[in-house]
Amino acid sequence: MQNRTLEIGVGLFLLAGLLALLLLALRVSGLTVGSSTDTYKVYAHFENIAGLTVRARVTMAGVTIGKVTAIDLDRDSYTGRVTLVLDDSVDNLPIDSTASILTAGLLGEKYIGISVGGDEEVLVDGSIIYDTQSSLVLEDLIGKFLLNSVNKDDAN
Repeated sequence: MQNRTLEIGVGLFLLAGLLALLLLALRVSGLTVGSSTDTYKVYAHFENIAGLTVRARVTMAGVTIGKVTAIDLDRDSYTGRVTLVLDDSVDNLPIDSTASILTAGLLGEKYIGISVGGDEEVLVDGSIIYDTQSSLVLEDLIGKFLLNSVNKDDAN
């Protein structure tokens, strides 16, 4: 009887460990178990998205307020169209707010940072953020630096 109780205890302990591992994996990956309905969609157009991925976070003042749900090409303007899902808790963002693609660290993940504007009109479901700043591409910067240094050597 005591052997059976020990086996059940070990089984429950392993089950709790697997459940904790599953919750940790979901938390780290950014996925959620349930769908939240207290959000609204906002769109932003960028000239260069370079490295931004779906499920990237959207932050304001360093606090996560949403995530990127879709990235596609706008065939009319030939720009990258990013769909942002923002929490309803930040439903008072001015319509002239700025969206920038930022990098966490030197070579880290890309995310979107929102800077608050000053307009009285606020973003609603389906609004477009017109004031955007595209991603900084490290390879382009290195290329420009090398070309400038080569051009200066040729001038001397």
